[in-house]
Amino acid sequence: MPGTVRVYELAKQMNMSNAQLMDMMRDLGEPVKSHSSTVTEETAKLIREMAQPASKAEPEPAPTTEPPTDKPVLVFPGMTVRELADALGVPPSDVQKRLMGMRIMASVTMTLELDVLARVVEAFGRNHEIGVRPAPVAPKKKTTTLRKSATVNRPPVVTIMGHVDHGKTTLLDAIRETNVIGQEFGGITQHIGAYQVEWDGRKITFLDTPGHAAFTAMRARGAQVTDIVILVVAADDGIMPQTVEAINHAKAAGVPIIVAVNKIDVPDANPDRVKTQLTEYEMLAEDYGGDTVMVNVSAKQRTNLDELLTAILVVAEDLDLKIDVGSETEGTVIEAKLVKGRGPVATMLVQRGILKPGDPLVVGCCYGKVKAMVDDKGQKLQKAGPSTPVEVIGLNAVPVAGDTFHVGKDERSARHEASDATTLSRATKFATTHRQTLADLRKQITDGVTKTLNVIIRGDVDGSVEAVRQSLEQLSNDEVRVDIVASSVGTVSQGDILLASASNALIIGFNVSVDADARTTAQDEGVEIRVYNIIYELIDDVRKAMLGQLEPVFEEVVLGHAEVRAVFRTPRGPVAGCYVPEGKVTRNSETRVIRAGETVWTGHMASLRRVKDDVREVLTGFECGILLDGYNEISVGDLIQSYEMREVPRY
Repeated sequence: MPGTVRVYELAKQMNMSNAQLMDMMRDLGEPVKSHSSTVTEETAKLIREMAQPASKAEPEPAPTTEPPTDKPVLVFPGMTVRELADALGVPPSDVQKRLMGMRIMASVTMTLELDVLARVVEAFGRNHEIGVRPAPVAPKKKTTTLRKSATVNRPPVVTIMGHVDHGKTTLLDAIRETNVIGQEFGGITQHIGAYQVEWDGRKITFLDTPGHAAFTAMRARGAQVTDIVILVVAADDGIMPQTVEAINHAKAAGVPIIVAVNKIDVPDANPDRVKTQLTEYEMLAEDYGGDTVMVNVSAKQRTNLDELLTAILVVAEDLDLKIDVGSETEGTVIEAKLVKGRGPVATMLVQRGILKPGDPLVVGCCYGKVKAMVDDKGQKLQKAGPSTPVEVIGLNAVPVAGDTFHVGKDERSARHEASDATTLSRATKFATTHRQTLADLRKQITDGVTKTLNVIIRGDVDGSVEAVRQSLEQLSNDEVRVDIVASSVGTVSQGDILLASASNALIIGFNVSVDADARTTAQDEGVEIRVYNIIYELIDDVRKAMLGQLEPVFEEVVLGHAEVRAVFRTPRGPVAGCYVPEGKVTRNSETRVIRAGETVWTGHMASLRRVKDDVREVLTGFECGILLDGYNEISVGDLIQSYEMREVPRY
């Protein structure tokens, strides 16, 4: 078979035994059954490269260049290989060699975990400190290197942030003069939308980030591509938890904030209180002597929207947003989804250059050609310049929201680039993620305490999938850990059912349907599928499901007792003639005999009779006959107590 190699052939090439190579491949997460199994040339190349560092001498090679300073190296979440190399002052290839020694294959654009970053820095003999991503260099400074003939002003990219229900989407709806909010379940935005409006002859691009706390990661993505943040604060509610979260995201991104004090038309509106509260977060309004622009608005009444738009353009002028339209076309994926009849659809923000139909694209691990692109109004576009949001059709798969894209040389080279990115992604997964899962599993077995709730997530768009994933992972506690077996965009399929059956997982769908065949298979396999449109309900139901995984806690509830007033000898054993002074005694409950305040026997009743009838229970004030199961030492004066163990609800 072309493009494949047998395991035994690969072992011979690597001067290893078949058993050694098979163990190594299983370690890396590559399933092989025997020495005659085949692997792709791509996988074989990866294995050769990953095995190479291990075969070298123990001492690691000295760094190509010694760092000239002892100053700690700043590392931060989401740091790429290229950024780490720049921080170390070494070529990216040197960092990649160090990672190779750790059995991690990484491209220069791959992001690294904090522990990996720390290990690489230490390998170069440097100390590190953990911080946040430095604020981006102001565009004004970049214009000095741009060609004047190709330099143009670009529209500002504005992200609307704020607490849930403070009117973010309503504000954008008023600006666009369309009705977006009616399309969202529960009146709360479920995923990012990108829109462009025109005001005073200039364009403004808006990103609408969801306000619910579960969508923290999506909101952070919005801040990474934005120039200006509009912080929406309700005049009646004031500063709320997600308001503070939005402030932190904006400050971390190093972008200016314009505060829109919304709902000034409601009876309890108090804009001055909002201004005072914001001073606690080092945001002083202009009329208080500060430099934070604040505009009082009413999205419903469309009050002062012109002032807000003018404020955006004024701040944009100060930023001096210019771009070289002749530069390489690149940008960021804002959202991605799978649409029936259209395939993968990605909402992209062009940040440099000009994107046109027919352009070959490399988008993370995906590739394709721009077959068609439309704007937020559904109109087809022949070109899209910087700061323009477009919906693109023509990719081979659904990319990850937040992926960067660029135009490739041609479709073939784009496919190769995406293939390389996929290989590197798989290598990292084999070298790190897979082993970490095994370590977690071993810890669970050793401790004998933690249980796992396995979950498969399917969503309509990548942003929703990511938000659901993070919400569920946050539900983990000391007794139950949520393990996301798989998460992706699209309808629930038969493949999902089979995976759920094999991993004993629950399938959760968010804004998706279930294939008819998949539903039938799920019934046959006993797999539970739950589909939701509101994230609050999803989280609440999973929390309840987790409670079902916890060891139940019981409490004893005494039902009543009977006094033994006589004992009758029968062939079946002694029958206690009793009177019930309190509560009730029941035949199927737990039973104990109490003598002089001490429990002398615990068990069950063999029979409970009232007069000549067998009964289930005898209430207060009645006499009865009780035969105990396996206890013959009953005596007059004993108490026979009925009780049961009831499970205590866990909230």
